[in-house]
Amino acid sequence: MPALRDPDPVPPVDRMAGDARRIPLPRPGRGASQRRRGEILRVDHAGEYAAVHIYRAQQAVFEGRKGKEAIAADMAEMGRQEQVHLDRFKALLNAERVRPTVMTPVWRLAALTLGAGTALLGEKAAHACTEAVEAVIEEHYADQIAELRDQDPALAAELTVFRDEELAHHDHAVEHGSREAPGYALLSAVIKAGCKLAIKVSERV
Repeated sequence: MPALRDPDPVPPVDRMAGDARRIPLPRPGRGASQRRRGEILRVDHAGEYAAVHIYRAQQAVFEGRKGKEAIAADMAEMGRQEQVHLDRFKALLNAERVRPTVMTPVWRLAALTLGAGTALLGEKAAHACTEAVEAVIEEHYADQIAELRDQDPALAAELTVFRDEELAHHDHAVEHGSREAPGYALLSAVIKAGCKLAIKVSERV
């Protein structure tokens, strides 16, 4: 079972100091800040929704194989943590009357396919999937934390906790051979590109 790692020794704000381009500029117009907050909640809900289904699919594949009890338990534990994140964003969407992305059914199918497909390729491919997905999510959360630190410290603090848990998943995957997966470089690049595209789409629609 993966343990939470210690907080990143480089605080998110320091990490962002040399790359402020990823922090959106304030938008003009009435209600712009509210719209931006809606985008943040919508995309984070979508990301956690997809993560839950990736781990769920991987767990299902490994549970059906002899000798894969340990990795099935790992996927179940990480999935439970992602479910906590998802439940929190569901609550925020409902409280603030923000609609989820219309792409939810597509992301569900894509996540289940990705999870099952990488698990069928083996443990290291499944870990490579985790590493790639969590690397993108961690970076995305770090950007949001930097953006929200002064505007909404409470939400920034929650995202920091979630980010640390995503980092724990990432590190666990690396420690368990993610970079030894067949075709690792290509697999990682494709998954990361897909995640980044999904983030952009989910913010808007």
